[in-house]
Amino acid sequence: MDKIALQRLRDLLWFLVMAGLVAASVRFTRGLGATTGLNDAAPWGLWIAVKLGFVALAGGGFTLAGLVYVFRLESLRPMLRRAILIALLGYASFIVSLLFDLGLPWHIYMPILNWQHHSVMFEIAWCVMLYFSVLGLEFMPVILEHPWFARPFFKNIYHLLHRATIPLVIAGIVLSTLHQSSLGALFLIMPHRVHPLWYSAWIPVLFFTSAIAAGLFALIVESFVAQRLFSSRLRLSLLGRLGNAGAWVLWVYLGIRLGDLVVRGVLPAGLDGSWQSLIFVGEIVIGGMLPAMLLLLPGVRANRYGLLTCAILGIFGVLSQRMSLSMFTQWRPPGAPYFPSAFEIIIALAIPAAAGLVYLLFAENLPVLSHAPERQYSAPGLQHAAGARPSQYGSLFQRNRAHGLQRSSGLAVVAIALTAAFAPARSIQGAQLPTSPVSPARGWESLAIDGNRRDRLVIFPHTDHQQRLANELGERACQVCHHLDLPGDRATACSACHQENDSPTRIFDHTLHTRQLGGNAACQQCHLGEHRAQTAAACAACHENMSSMAGEKPFQYFAPSYQQALHGRCLACHQERQAAADIPDLASCSVCHFKPAELQRSNAPHHQ
Repeated sequence: MDKIALQRLRDLLWFLVMAGLVAASVRFTRGLGATTGLNDAAPWGLWIAVKLGFVALAGGGFTLAGLVYVFRLESLRPMLRRAILIALLGYASFIVSLLFDLGLPWHIYMPILNWQHHSVMFEIAWCVMLYFSVLGLEFMPVILEHPWFARPFFKNIYHLLHRATIPLVIAGIVLSTLHQSSLGALFLIMPHRVHPLWYSAWIPVLFFTSAIAAGLFALIVESFVAQRLFSSRLRLSLLGRLGNAGAWVLWVYLGIRLGDLVVRGVLPAGLDGSWQSLIFVGEIVIGGMLPAMLLLLPGVRANRYGLLTCAILGIFGVLSQRMSLSMFTQWRPPGAPYFPSAFEIIIALAIPAAAGLVYLLFAENLPVLSHAPERQYSAPGLQHAAGARPSQYGSLFQRNRAHGLQRSSGLAVVAIALTAAFAPARSIQGAQLPTSPVSPARGWESLAIDGNRRDRLVIFPHTDHQQRLANELGERACQVCHHLDLPGDRATACSACHQENDSPTRIFDHTLHTRQLGGNAACQQCHLGEHRAQTAAACAACHENMSSMAGEKPFQYFAPSYQQALHGRCLACHQERQAAADIPDLASCSVCHFKPAELQRSNAPHHQ
């Protein structure tokens, strides 16, 4: 056992966990808005992507259980307990991260009470709960083998769980298959957000196959880590078989994904030089084809460094696909970018760090790393498997507890102090994202525009513009500026839609429309075909008084900021007239924006 490396790893994990506890306390007391970079336009971020990674790496649990118990491949049994432990920690991490991502985390139990069998999220919630329970029951015999549980009551539970192994394995395979595929199905209902290179009707199948490959590769990496930390036996021949199987599964995954892109005619977009195409090429070539080809070579599988490198590359490819799908390449409205906050990153690191500490605890105190078949454990606490050191049992509590407590306490103090010191002020104080509500323009013949109410007025000669444009465009003159009128209105003010001076405003109330039209069954009244933004009917189809200029961009859920809207509408027109009529400086800032002294001497300036 490499005690120095093990201690350094434990210190790093403990440091991350303590920093994560500080970030977690702020997140649960101050809310998502104060501690994350998420917003209404970007409700999905780093935590969603990390959750999908946890589930992918947990794929080895149901894969190894199926191979050993269903297909009777007894040679793989030495890896079974490791696979179950990794899957258990992966799904536990998924559930913990879900608590952070939910707006109301104390309502996580609601799917148990409120059944909505038409919802993909409902199916995901139930599969996660049930499969996590199954994994706990599958791993429970390992815990019960500890000498602490050498009592008749625990012996009976131990033997009962062993008799229930086959039903538990079958239930686990079914539930994990449903869950892996339903996670992919979640993206089928958001084609307007997913980039074409990652969107596919085959996403459920892709998620399932990639989870099998990632789970096998995770077992290979875990074996090398365990050998480095605990000097456990490293069977290259067995790991090579896992690598060979993972390579074939990876080829199936790549074939389905690339074949679907070819059929849909999207594959050329992967070579167009965009930043999305660079991610795509790196993911497919470096994280897919390269390890899949190399792992089919016996020489690579027999080489410990080659096998480990290919396994890491394969995991990178699977995680890249899921993170690109859920975060990197998702479409977001202009003016509403997303970048994870410091607390998001800390929590995203703290959750797997906590899982790592639990892994070290089990690996040191339970016969997880033993290569002996399960049948050699006749009863809890009575017989140790070959290769398992009895001195391992309870070793966590046999160390120098005073020294360990002192070291852990010191790391905790440092982690808490550093996290609190460098935390954003708005997170600690609970301040929400700044808002800048618009003050409507005042007047009629000449409008005083002061959107941010900072006494920086812009005097707009409304009547002059109205008359000048009426001579050119007739009845359509008002539509140049009032390009979208609300129902029952003839000239909706700019501030009615562009309600924030510096940030976009959500202007379409989907819930209100759904309720007014009779619920989910009324979707087809507005959506022509699939339920997506691109298939929505024009607002004027129902609201006859809502006008829109010819050539206007398609309706967006988010209106630009008030400042951006006015600058875009006014400046574009001024630039056109400056070029067409050779009017100098008509598009300069000083035409509309005056210094205070000039504004006092001026009375409703007229544009040329």
